[in-house]
Amino acid sequence: ATRWAKNVVANRPYASLDDLIAASDKAWEQTEEQDWLLAFSAHPQIGNVETLRAKYANTKAVAAGEQSAVDQASDEVLEALASRNRQYLEQNGFIFIVFATGKSAGDMLQLLNQRLVNTREQELVNGAAEQHKITTLRIRKLFEGTGQ
Repeated sequence: ATRWAKNVVANRPYASLDDLIAASDKAWEQTEEQDWLLAFSAHPQIGNVETLRAKYANTKAVAAGEQSAVDQASDEVLEALASRNRQYLEQNGFIFIVFATGKSAGDMLQLLNQRLVNTREQELVNGAAEQHKITTLRIRKLFEGTGQ
C-alpha cells in the first residue's frame, strides 16, 4: 500500500529491526480500504500456483515457503481452493488474503470456507489483518542473516 510505504520511508532510518516493525505497525494502523485493496491486488490467489510463479518471479525468495503447502495438495483440494477463490472474489470484489505460512492447503480451504459467510466489510478487516501479518513476516525475512 502506497500510503503505508510512504509513512514507513518517511520515518527512516531505524535503529533496529524492532523499530522498523513498530513503524510498520503504526503506518498500517493509518491505512484504510483503498490502501488494503491496493495491497491485496499484489497477491496471487492461494492455490493458483501458475499465478504465483508468474506474478512473483522477481520476489520468489521472499515469498518462498508461504504457499509451499499448496504444492503438496491433492487435485481435489486444489480444485476446491480454485472454485472457492473464484466465489470469494465474485462475492467481495477482491481476492482471499490469508497468512499462509505454516498452513496446509486443507487448512487454507477450511479458512476460506469459514470466511465465505462473512460480509464484505468483515472480509476487508480480516484481509487487512492477514495482510499486516504477511508484511511483517516479509520485513523480517528481508533482514534475516544481515546482522541487522
